[in-house]
Amino acid sequence: MTEEMILANATLVLPDETVTGSIRITGETIAEIATGSTVPPGAVDCGGDYVCPGLVELHTDNLERHIQPRPKVDWPHAAAILAHDAELASTGITTVFDAMRIGSIPSGNRYKKYARELSRELWELREQDALKISHFLHLRAEVCSETLVAELDEFGPEDRVGLVSLMDHTPGQRQFRDMTQLEAYMKGKHGMNDDDFLQHVAQLKALRDRFGDQHEVETVKAAKRFGAMLASHDDTTQDQVAVSAGHGITLAEFPTTVEAARACHDHGIKVMMGAPNVIRGGSHSGNVAAQELADLGHLDILSSDYVPAALLLSATRLGDMWGNMARGLRTVTQTPAQVVGLGDRGELRSSTRADVIRFRIREGAPALNGVWSRGRRVA
Repeated sequence: MTEEMILANATLVLPDETVTGSIRITGETIAEIATGSTVPPGAVDCGGDYVCPGLVELHTDNLERHIQPRPKVDWPHAAAILAHDAELASTGITTVFDAMRIGSIPSGNRYKKYARELSRELWELREQDALKISHFLHLRAEVCSETLVAELDEFGPEDRVGLVSLMDHTPGQRQFRDMTQLEAYMKGKHGMNDDDFLQHVAQLKALRDRFGDQHEVETVKAAKRFGAMLASHDDTTQDQVAVSAGHGITLAEFPTTVEAARACHDHGIKVMMGAPNVIRGGSHSGNVAAQELADLGHLDILSSDYVPAALLLSATRLGDMWGNMARGLRTVTQTPAQVVGLGDRGELRSSTRADVIRFRIREGAPALNGVWSRGRRVA
């Protein structure tokens, strides 16, 4: 017999409004949405709690953090993957695009290759039905590297690559156009001294000059081969956005200036910013604040980046700021799902996947009271 559950007397978060109503889940699917505060026999009385679609996370480094919790520590991968999966479920994320860097620099013993083997281990656990939520790959293609083409060739359409982002971390441009910010970051995170930093800068600039253009072309080709969406990363100028648009890019990750964000909207490119940026009030690299883009209407999607619990918190804060909770939560549900072509989730609608979360606001923060993935309670 197919299991059925009704969440009643809830504040349902629809794409454009919130209404009091109920949601009936049958098996893995949303069967019906109804309005009104009636609580039928056997239903769960939500007492006015928000009920909204499960969160769709397009960019998070959280899996990398579990695999390497400290420098030079390689944590057992199966344990790391399962912990990462459970953590995301506990924060309301029911679909994740796990970010994995491809493009290594063996000659400098930096950024060692890991994505191919890690993704195999991820899919083995998925085949065993050991994961709580839905996983896709987000390949972060670093053009300023030595091995990008070879690493791209290791993946194919069967690998659930849903998103490929073109990254270029050449010193002096994009995210690190301010070299003083880059110097502080590298010395603080990697313990570099003055000579180490200068050598690092020289090496990356040489790699960009030698391989950058070829890597960019091959990344665009690979995304088409995978059937994946292509994203830009850290666009700073109108010219860079124009190049992105020429590649057919429809998602801009973390544009660093208002100029770039405005140009993205002019080209029909959705803008994604980091949820921690919303909460902290700015970027650790000194780039444009997500709040500023939200005020200007140039922020469409949020990503949790390095703090999974930040995704729901930042979306509800935007909902409060805009005076429209549905609009705030759309940045982490419907809009990201649409950008990557997942029409079966991200919205409370009959016949879609029963990826649903229930929460209420306590002391200004969302407190989860339930998370369901494909109708199965996972947190």
